[in-house]
Amino acid sequence: MEYKGRVLVAMSGGVDSSVAALLLKEQGYDVVGVTMQVWDYSECDIEEGAGTCCSSIDVDDARAVADKLKFPFYVLNCEDKFHAKVITPFLNDYIHGRTPSPCVNCNTYLKFDHLIRKMRELECDYLATGHYAQILKNEAGRNVIVASFDDWKDQTYFLFTIERNIIDRILFPIGHMKKEVVRALAIEHGLINARKKDSTGICFVGNGDYANFVKANVDADLLKPGLIRKYPDGEALGPHSGIHGFTYGQRKGLGLNHHEPLFVLKIDPVTHTVWVGEEKHLYTSEFETAECNLLDQIVPGENIKVRIRHHHPGAGAKLFPTEKGFRVRFDEPQRAITPGQAAVFYRENQLLGGGWIV
Repeated sequence: MEYKGRVLVAMSGGVDSSVAALLLKEQGYDVVGVTMQVWDYSECDIEEGAGTCCSSIDVDDARAVADKLKFPFYVLNCEDKFHAKVITPFLNDYIHGRTPSPCVNCNTYLKFDHLIRKMRELECDYLATGHYAQILKNEAGRNVIVASFDDWKDQTYFLFTIERNIIDRILFPIGHMKKEVVRALAIEHGLINARKKDSTGICFVGNGDYANFVKANVDADLLKPGLIRKYPDGEALGPHSGIHGFTYGQRKGLGLNHHEPLFVLKIDPVTHTVWVGEEKHLYTSEFETAECNLLDQIVPGENIKVRIRHHHPGAGAKLFPTEKGFRVRFDEPQRAITPGQAAVFYRENQLLGGGWIV
């Protein structure tokens, strides 16, 4: 078998990254497994292994896969960095009226930063993950990131911050496969996590209440009460206990008894006002982005596709440079464009980059 090089495989303990390691081993790579310990599940009420990742149970599962496939395995304690780069921004976003996307920060500062450095320290040629994404060559022969073959599982939305100069060192072994095929391979090879439940929600919150997590982890003085007002006349409909409990487009859990359905239209972090109104007012065509990262050139005014949240299918838009990033102009109004979420840019299925909605 041809030797392909040495690869560091980021293993969450789930079936996807385990099959990624399996495939690389079969293809002739010298595999080294690593799991990042990012969160102490003993400090919360999340059940380990029930849709989590990187818990002690997940570490044991990853180690068992490495033992079965006979490659070395390491555990990295990344709790401090995870707290600083993922949890703290998550909390800050909520108390400032934004809805965060912590998985993007985890990819930015842990998987494709911390692990890239570890890859070099261990003299590996590549870093591989179990992301549903693909790296293919474009017409110019340059490696680019494109959407997964499995449309529903595609995770390129979370990858827009990757530095362009490391794409040649990244492998996504399962990006060309459907989830059911990945799981079938794990079953065929007797991997311990073959039928393991997929991770769901935010790993440090689980399927719990984000507002309660914020309340439990920030200074009480930062969670100021305010009013819920109706757009456009400004009628006060009632009090609220903090803007961290709301997000754009929200309908349930507003604590209102009103004769018509109301949706969160805007959150004002200065006055602590939550504006609600009819669903039609959620639709807008333009917004601003900041802190953008581009993986390929975009011509101002070029017709591209923009996704404004993970399961948003994407819509036609044009980008125009601004001092902080881009102004995005959709061809058709889109629902609930939410500050704190990422706007991710595509040319057909190629990931072009993205930025944060402001």
